[in-house]
Amino acid sequence: MPKIGINIATGSLQQPEMIVGIDLGTTNSLVAILHPESRNPVVLKDQEGLALVPSLVYFGEQGELLIGEQARPFLRTHPERTIFSVKRLLGKSYKDIKDHQQHYAYKILDEDKDSLVKIQMGDRFYSAVELSSFILKELKGRAEHMLKTPVSKAVITVPAYFNDAQRQATRDAGKLAGLDVLRIVNEPTAASLAYGMGVDSSQQKTIAVYDLGGGTFDISILRISGGIFEVLSTNGDTYLGGDDFDRAIVSHWITKYQIGEKALQENQTLSASLRLAAEEAKRELTQAQQTSVKAGDLSLSLTKPELEQLIAPLIERTVVCCQKALQDAALTTKEIDEVVMVGGSTRVPLVKELVSDFFKKKLHDSLHPDEVVALGAAVQADILAGNN
Repeated sequence: MPKIGINIATGSLQQPEMIVGIDLGTTNSLVAILHPESRNPVVLKDQEGLALVPSLVYFGEQGELLIGEQARPFLRTHPERTIFSVKRLLGKSYKDIKDHQQHYAYKILDEDKDSLVKIQMGDRFYSAVELSSFILKELKGRAEHMLKTPVSKAVITVPAYFNDAQRQATRDAGKLAGLDVLRIVNEPTAASLAYGMGVDSSQQKTIAVYDLGGGTFDISILRISGGIFEVLSTNGDTYLGGDDFDRAIVSHWITKYQIGEKALQENQTLSASLRLAAEEAKRELTQAQQTSVKAGDLSLSLTKPELEQLIAPLIERTVVCCQKALQDAALTTKEIDEVVMVGGSTRVPLVKELVSDFFKKKLHDSLHPDEVVALGAAVQADILAGNN
């Protein structure tokens, strides 16, 4: 095995080229490796210690391009120039997404309903592949900075329900970013690998992977036998996630504080501020019983019982998807051995409570829910590198 150098001053690894694992997410993206000494998967963080790269691309009026955390402030001030949730557009035509265009503040071209989606920014047009490549290039740069070596090979994860066109679009985005995508791995498979499931080839298990992110939900039923992952069934909703929790909170505040529809339509900044305030309140209520936040000049309050009443119908929709996935796999909850929780929105206590009640199982939620897919991608990358 090759010797590994670690820069003591910076904590950076110094090592011949490694294969990285990438979770290209709807809301956030991450890059991870298997640590050469501990042999544990680790997410690579920036100098501020942040692991998550928001899946955001901002196009400045002077031609500047900002990715990730740098683009976040412009969601509030320039939502029409800030691209989010681009993963939903990969491999899709306008016809596929026209019923959901109200979710996007930026301009999606509707000239050719059968060709792949294009986004207009000024006098330029960008494909979902190009926009995704900007995020992947940012992750590649982070990895190269931390590892002090060029990075050109990656494993990238996708939802189990992605079709061939969406998987190819993900590969194409990687290529545009300068990455040789060695494998496209299903996100539930990666999450299972992060918990050590399937690494032992003698293991036989049936697993439910419940993945509730910012913008999407999916449930996958997997069978692991002899180190092989078989997807028995998938179900979900590509327009159901933590963002919908935020929208429910915003609707509640609009009614409670009598915020006029006209004011919202005329002031996109207010709409964006309300959405970000809702996200902040939701996060605080994972620990607190009540919270107060600000959106512009407005002071807004929310209690944990109010939040749970607002989001319970949305969580129940995910439970219905779980029922359908089990039916498609011809299984009952008793035949599920493990339940793995993935995605930042699974931090919400009511989500954990209702999912545990449905499956009648203790949940696997000890790993960081935002990081678990990237960690599993790093395990898969290490296997491809021949180290495991």
